Amino acid sequence: MVLQKPYALIFFFLFTCFGVVGRLWYLQIFLNEKLEQLSQKNFTRFDNILVPRGNITDIHGNLLATNRPVTHIYWCGTGKRTLSDEQLQKLDFLSEMLDTEISLEKIQIAEKHKKNFLIAQDIPFALLTKIAEQYSPNIQILTEFERYYPHQMLACHIVGYLGTNNFDVKIGKMGLERFFQQELVGKSGIIKKTVNAVGSNIHQREIKPITPGQSIKTTLDIPLQKIAESLFPPNYAGSFILMDSQTGALRALISRPTFNPSIFLKPITHDVWQELSDKKPFINRAYNACYPPASLFKLVTLVAGLEEGAITTNSTCYCRGYLTFGNRKYRCNNYYGHGEVTVKESIAQSCNIIFYKIGKKITINKLAEYAHRFGLGEPTGFALPEQSGFIPTAEWKMLQKNERWWPGETISATIGQTFMLVTPLQIARMISGIFEGYLVNPRILDTEPVIKSPLNIKPEHLALLKDSMKQVTEHGTALQLRKISNINIYAKTGTAQTSSLSNRNLGGKHIEHAWFVAHFSYKNQKPLTIVIFLEHAGYVRIATNMVKQFLIQYKSHIDRYF
Repeated sequence: MVLQKPYALIFFFLFTCFGVVGRLWYLQIFLNEKLEQLSQKNFTRFDNILVPRGNITDIHGNLLATNRPVTHIYWCGTGKRTLSDEQLQKLDFLSEMLDTEISLEKIQIAEKHKKNFLIAQDIPFALLTKIAEQYSPNIQILTEFERYYPHQMLACHIVGYLGTNNFDVKIGKMGLERFFQQELVGKSGIIKKTVNAVGSNIHQREIKPITPGQSIKTTLDIPLQKIAESLFPPNYAGSFILMDSQTGALRALISRPTFNPSIFLKPITHDVWQELSDKKPFINRAYNACYPPASLFKLVTLVAGLEEGAITTNSTCYCRGYLTFGNRKYRCNNYYGHGEVTVKESIAQSCNIIFYKIGKKITINKLAEYAHRFGLGEPTGFALPEQSGFIPTAEWKMLQKNERWWPGETISATIGQTFMLVTPLQIARMISGIFEGYLVNPRILDTEPVIKSPLNIKPEHLALLKDSMKQVTEHGTALQLRKISNINIYAKTGTAQTSSLSNRNLGGKHIEHAWFVAHFSYKNQKPLTIVIFLEHAGYVRIATNMVKQFLIQYKSHIDRYF
């Protein structure tokens, strides 16, 4: 028994040695890579370098959307169990400077567990300089970029706004901010940091550079946009478009109701969201809403009648206030009639009768063909999503309603009623086409190419349309524009029924929509097309007054700067 004891000790010693050696061999050989990675994590940190979002500007480089630096104050815990007198003095200083109460309980938790605690956000520069003078390892000043809209609601439907996705990242939710998200956002960089045992940074280097977000230059002209915004009739929904007739560049675009994109940079309450939603401000009524074209469609009907030989440029008709077809009287806008009118006077006075007569001689399909020639019922080629509108045909009605197209419906269609729907942007493209002889795609980006499509209408018939629209301003429904001197103006007005005329006295949604379009030029400036649409305005006079004031201020702007 005595001899066995040394052997047992020797065996135990050797077994222990083999165990230690085996464990070391296992750690060094099998777990080498994994342990090396874990050790690296103990002293290596990787931080993202945030990249500012690209700017959105007008045609002159004026900012519509940009970024502003936002500075926050943090308390950085250092692992102490209790706060020292010096730390308490720093906290009192911060509380006094920021005029806010700082929770000592939360500060002590952050201090003990080496955590960061947000004390204040978006610190003004004047306070920041004073706080920065009071150096402390516990006080950390961090700056980030926040989206900034210097003109707030100006052109908000084009610019759009930012919202937060499921990963708490700001992304575009509407307009250019959404549909050019990838170009605007850029790519963040990465910094590799080496820290010591208490987490302090002792070395850092950039291992992935940032890719700055691209800036977007729009075709908008902020001074002209401001004029239009200031003149748009309050309390009316609708839209305003100012477009370069030759290139399709949009110089101003308004949709009402409007909103301030800045409110979405912070969380909003349910009540605020509900109030916004009730007003339906996020519908872009310039190209994402469709309306009956009303008397503006008479320009299409007139061309169809001329091209198909239903009338000539010298045709006249007698208006007694109505035309009888079948058992129904189709009324003119003048109950007592206009008397003998020419083709041009029918446009100028918005007399319906000659168009009704054209409707008796051509089919709805032929009318639809000419509507499409003017770009109605199809996309305009705009860079942002848009509605296509709708132009009915006999085949469509049979397919959708299992009913034939009646000749009386064609008569109503000649003045832009029945099932027809267009967007204001389509109308702007059509009016520009009448004066330029081609359809041009509307453009919102300065870098977009100018795309033109042939109009396929005889020049003499387009000339008749121009002369007719000139008479609208000289002795027609836009007579008040004649008083504006030294500016060449062509116009057309329209009111679109929304229900039976017998319900008009009920007001609200039963009141007619108002249209006003114009083509004008002044001095050596490029010709421009205006389209105004007002929901349930009832009278064109409201839109005409806006155009008159806009043209007066436009002249002053050009005289001052050009």
